[in-house]
Amino acid sequence: MARRGNAAWPPGPDREVFTTGEVARLCNVTIRTVIRWVDSGALKGYRIPGSRDRRVPRSNLIEFMTAHQVPLGSLERKRGRRRILIVDDDPPIVEILESFFRQLPLFEVATAANGYEAGAKTVSFRPDLLLIDYSLGDITGVEVAKTVRANPALAQTKILCMSGYLDDDQIEEVLEQGIDDFIKKPLDLQDVHQRVLRLLGLL
Repeated sequence: MARRGNAAWPPGPDREVFTTGEVARLCNVTIRTVIRWVDSGALKGYRIPGSRDRRVPRSNLIEFMTAHQVPLGSLERKRGRRRILIVDDDPPIVEILESFFRQLPLFEVATAANGYEAGAKTVSFRPDLLLIDYSLGDITGVEVAKTVRANPALAQTKILCMSGYLDDDQIEEVLEQGIDDFIKKPLDLQDVHQRVLRLLGLL
C-alpha cells in the first residue's frame, strides 16, 4: 500500500472521513470538481471550522459513488466474508450478538443503536444481512427495512427482525412488510446463527 502524505493509499475499509483530494482520486476527477460537488450539496460533506478544507463522511461518499455508478474500488467489501449489521437499542443484546458473530471468521460485524444510525451504517457498511430489533425507540425495524428496500444498491440485503413483544398475528404482518425472517427474544444464539446462514444461502 502506497503512502500519500501522512495517510496510506488506497484508504482502508475502516476510514470514516475523506479529504477532497482523496475523494478526487477515488472518483477520478479534480479536487476543484469535488469542492464544487460539496458546496452545491450534490455530495454531502462539511467544511472544517476555521478552515477552507472540506471533509466527506464515508457513508455520504459511498452513497454518491453508488448513485453515479462510480466504482467503489478500495472502499468495496472484503471478498468472501459476509457483513452483518446488528441494530438494537439494548446494549447487552448488541454486545452478546456482536461478540458471537465476531468470533466466526466468516463474518464482518458492525452495530447501531437506533434507526438513524442504522440508516447511515446500512449505506456505508453495505451489510449482507441486517439483524434488527423491531422496536428501536425512535423508529421501528420495519421502517428501517422500508428505507433499505427503497435503495436499489441495497436490494440484496437480507433482513432478520427480532422482538420479544409481538404476537403471532403481528409477526405475520411484519413479514409482509419487507422482512425476510423473524426471531423471538430471548434469543437462542445457535438459532440466530442458523437463520443467518439460511438467509445468506450458506445452508
